[in-house]
Amino acid sequence: MNTEKKKELLRALKFTLFSVSAGLIEIVSFSLLEWLTDWAYWPCYLIALILSVLWNFTLNRNYTFQSSNNIPVAMLKVALFYAVFTPVSTVLGNYAAETLHWNDFLVTAINMAANFVLEYLYDRFYVFRDSIDTRRKEK
Repeated sequence: MNTEKKKELLRALKFTLFSVSAGLIEIVSFSLLEWLTDWAYWPCYLIALILSVLWNFTLNRNYTFQSSNNIPVAMLKVALFYAVFTPVSTVLGNYAAETLHWNDFLVTAINMAANFVLEYLYDRFYVFRDSIDTRRKEK
């Protein structure tokens, strides 16, 4: 396996591990909101998603993609992803949980899996495409 493939495999592994930690933040905060409030599915999901996104963005920018790009620009690009993903996943998730009576945790797990795959592709090939490993070069 050549060096570039090894780097890309390591990058995917880091993204996966950081996403797992973000997923833990999301599921714990979702669970607490679900159990401690009488709110509908969507506000619990939305708050949990925002917390996990902030965590995941920070770790992946610094450690996975090692990017020195402009933080506000990168965050704006990520916000654009979530400007589409969040309403779609919230509306569809709420429909599945409230109308179809799917288990709230199953719906959240499906949303988390979709988020993981789509966000990796979006971050890798759009947000950090031209700035991967630039932090390392600066040091």
